[in-house]
Amino acid sequence: MMQQEIKNDLILRTLRGEATERTPVWMMRQAGRYLPEYIQLREKYSFFERCQNPELACEITLQPVDIVGVDAAILFSDILVVPQAMGLEVQLVEKLGPLLPQPIKGPNDLQRVRIPEVNETLNYVFEAIKLIKKELNGRVPLIGFAGAPWTLLCYMVQGKGSKTFDEAKAFCYQQPETAHALLQMITDTTIAYLKGQVAAGADVLQVFDSWGGLLGKSDFEEFSLRYIRQIVAALKESVPVIVFAKGAWGSLAEMAATGAAGLGIDWCIEPQVARNLAGESITLQGNFDPAKLLAPIPVIEKDTKAMLRAFGNSRHIANLGHGILPNVPVDHAKAFVNTVKEYTFSDL
Repeated sequence: MMQQEIKNDLILRTLRGEATERTPVWMMRQAGRYLPEYIQLREKYSFFERCQNPELACEITLQPVDIVGVDAAILFSDILVVPQAMGLEVQLVEKLGPLLPQPIKGPNDLQRVRIPEVNETLNYVFEAIKLIKKELNGRVPLIGFAGAPWTLLCYMVQGKGSKTFDEAKAFCYQQPETAHALLQMITDTTIAYLKGQVAAGADVLQVFDSWGGLLGKSDFEEFSLRYIRQIVAALKESVPVIVFAKGAWGSLAEMAATGAAGLGIDWCIEPQVARNLAGESITLQGNFDPAKLLAPIPVIEKDTKAMLRAFGNSRHIANLGHGILPNVPVDHAKAFVNTVKEYTFSDL
């Protein structure tokens, strides 16, 4: 596919470590639930209809670029399309979250899981990416993504969301061979899926390890990072890869060593501490507390500037430390984005 020129390439330059005139900004979960325009579509179409219809996915992906003015689009999809493609039933219950009615409990259940032909099972994602790239017409880069294998295992074993994922952890500790077999299947599927996203036109990839912080350092290495490492190695020559393992900041040095171009961090670690752990040669992304977008606008502006000062004037992508909350007013999200965009490095 011919690479079109991207007019606003701030994020790409920042990921390469080049000097930029300002910090780029986007928000995790920016395409979706806090936007009235999205809520209108949600009332007409089920969640997976919105994901699986390329025109709808395209429209939703573009909404925050048009409405909020972010420096990148992120594909509207879900990390659970991968377990779905691997043969598990996934339901998304509005306001309750994901439900996998037949979770993996032991080695026999692996017979129900397959490494799919992604061009058949996930082709709707690739079609959406092609359409988004056409509609974006080079305005900003498009970020593709997938869930990290450990986070997907959590849902595939637990069968639903959880704050602690005790059953998923017990599965890994009691049946490590089965756990590693499943993690490798997820990894192989994810690599093929992300390669398909790049072929369709994704400019950057992000790997979301939402539940990485539930594991201690050695378990994070065993059950998460060794699989993330394979994904980064398979894709880093094609596009920059950002790894976001929420709460797993104790392993930032090891994550930086994967060859990722960027590391996402949450608000529980100070930027300078993250920089000391990750080193100078990687871009950091984050780390505004999404709940703080519910504060009065002057507070958002003041605290956003404090965050920018703390990260300094290079190798930083402004973002939230997790996904935007559904009850954030749009003008508060805009205040965050505009504060970053208006802040020049001469202000430091």
